[in-house]
Amino acid sequence: MTKRHVVLTWRNAALAMGMSLMLAGCAVGPDYQRPAPPLTRMYTPEGPLSATAAAPGKDGQAQQFIAGMDIPGQWWTLFQSLSLNGLIDDAIKNNPDLAAAQQALRQAIENVRAQRGQYDPQVSAGINATRQKTGQVLSSGIASNDTLYNLTTAQLSISYVPDVWGENRRQVESLVAQADQQRFQVEATYLTLTSNLVNAAVQEASLRAQIASTQDMIHSQTTILGTTRKQRALGDASESDVATQEAALEQTRATLPPLQKQWAQQRDLLAMLTGRTPDQRVQANFSMDSLQLPQQLPLSVPARLVEQRPDVRMADSQLHAACAQVGVAFAARLPNIDITAAWGSATDQMHTLFGAGTGFWNIGAAIAAPIFDGGTLKHKQRAAEAAYRQAAEQYRSTVLSALQNVADTLHALEIDADAVAIAVHGEEAAEHSYTIAQHQYALGDISMVALLNAQITYRQAELTLIQARAARYADTVALFQALGGGWWNRHDVVLSHQSGSKM
Repeated sequence: MTKRHVVLTWRNAALAMGMSLMLAGCAVGPDYQRPAPPLTRMYTPEGPLSATAAAPGKDGQAQQFIAGMDIPGQWWTLFQSLSLNGLIDDAIKNNPDLAAAQQALRQAIENVRAQRGQYDPQVSAGINATRQKTGQVLSSGIASNDTLYNLTTAQLSISYVPDVWGENRRQVESLVAQADQQRFQVEATYLTLTSNLVNAAVQEASLRAQIASTQDMIHSQTTILGTTRKQRALGDASESDVATQEAALEQTRATLPPLQKQWAQQRDLLAMLTGRTPDQRVQANFSMDSLQLPQQLPLSVPARLVEQRPDVRMADSQLHAACAQVGVAFAARLPNIDITAAWGSATDQMHTLFGAGTGFWNIGAAIAAPIFDGGTLKHKQRAAEAAYRQAAEQYRSTVLSALQNVADTLHALEIDADAVAIAVHGEEAAEHSYTIAQHQYALGDISMVALLNAQITYRQAELTLIQARAARYADTVALFQALGGGWWNRHDVVLSHQSGSKM
């Protein structure tokens, strides 16, 4: 073959490859379209909630719901606790669940890049050196007809499978969607971590206050019991009076160990969330007075909510990946082209490996199409289509759950405010009664037992108010979590949502 023929052959091969690349612009299977956002603009039949009820005292202020208000990336700073801010910063740096989610995202991104490598020709090179002997009755493989000889071959091999039907494009599309899903898994892990930390701090503060009130009640009831026993010895009280006071004291004592257990477990939880072992001390301590209840709360419309919630975005990415897999399964049933080429040199002497007359080359193309496979490919495509429909229903379920989550939280915040107002009035009444009892005791109008009973009633009302205040904080945290947590406004975690453009 002349040099001109060789050039024409390579030109024809390049032309065929170019035509294949043009065809590769078409990908079989459905093109993904994101589901339409919810048409509803409200979360409850009663309509949008503008503000909660107000009550006197700390944490009794009305909370206003601002439609369209953006959520800060570090929404927990609205509680105005430096100890809480520091603890969350510590957790973001050291929590293993968040670190694991980030590494899973890196893995997903590398899988995308690896699959994109299939767009390009695959080139490999190798050298093969052998020494062999052939039988004398056979012709030798070299010009000298020696039966014992060395053979060294150096070869550059090229293979290329044009993406005629877009199978690789759909596979890349599916992997990109899976990487997006993992990216929002990072955001979901981040949101869960920060929400759990704020809730743990609120619960720790609430339990600390409840333990203090309970201990005060136990002290008062112990004093009452001692006084009653003295009265019994003097004949001024009956055995029934003593038994009644003993029962009341023991009932109050019985409430203390569960509170202490919950408090200890909250401290363990704070340690774990910040990447510590339980024996490592967490320096931060929280009290109800050290936290500030946010007065303005965001309220995103449902159409915006599906853009903000990490779980909804994960379901959307899962649906996208399933859609692309339908195209992959469809393309597997169509003919494929495989183009190969090789260039190299072979010689029986290493020093003449690339000398004159040692070179060789070849180029070829093959077309293969499935004809009969027992229905395997057809049923794989149907399975991919069923998985796509399943993902669509899962997406719909996730959206409905997200809407319910926000609605539940709004109902809770409205009722929490009413509960705080009732608890405040109850505590004020009990405190007023206790103040009157103190004056009466100073004048000698009532006994020490009556005074201590008034104090116990006041402490019980105080316990109820503490629990109501803590519930209001917890449901405020739940609203920020239900609305997505503002991940789009933060830049404090490596490989955040903006890293997708770099894949």
